Amino acid sequence: MTIRLFHSPASPYVRKVLVTAHERGVADQVELLESAAWPVKRDPNIVRYNASGKVPCLLTEGDQPIFDSRVICAFIDSLGDAQGTVYPSGADRFRILTLEALAESTLDACLLCRYEVALRPEELRWQLWHDSQMEKVDSGLDALEGEWFDLLSRDFNAGSIAAASMLGYLDFRFVDKDWRADHRRLAEWFAEVSKRPSMQETMPKG
Repeated sequence: MTIRLFHSPASPYVRKVLVTAHERGVADQVELLESAAWPVKRDPNIVRYNASGKVPCLLTEGDQPIFDSRVICAFIDSLGDAQGTVYPSGADRFRILTLEALAESTLDACLLCRYEVALRPEELRWQLWHDSQMEKVDSGLDALEGEWFDLLSRDFNAGSIAAASMLGYLDFRFVDKDWRADHRRLAEWFAEVSKRPSMQETMPKG
């Protein structure tokens, strides 16, 4: 089965999908489609399938679209063997889904900070907005370092993949942010999981 994925090589949401595909042993089934996704100018090729124009957007064999990244990851997970799922059933299922949501909400705030600095004209930038989004990033990091760390570090589940993709984006786009200083356990965990082939194969570019 071949599935096609509109992607951007710098997108942390795309990276999350591709890490999942590698972890589940189905990366060879994913064909990457070029895109011109942009926050202020949508790619009509993507809009045809996903009204938001965002990546990632996956097309099944019948060109049926699947989005956003959380839904795509769940779909890709379903293609692999049940034994290796990154969305295990049982008592921890909804905690893992919540961990994934926490990592993604932190990543959303990262993106808003990035857009405020990189895309908005300097005379229109709103410092309070930027700082408020970065407070959300810091709160997310604190939560991952604290009450969520045991679940995060137990195995490389869907929540862990989302968190690793978010931390990779921080390193990629916010090189001056020393998030490791106050999050030592999280930093050590990220250093270790970054050695995984799935993480090495999906390093952001651009």
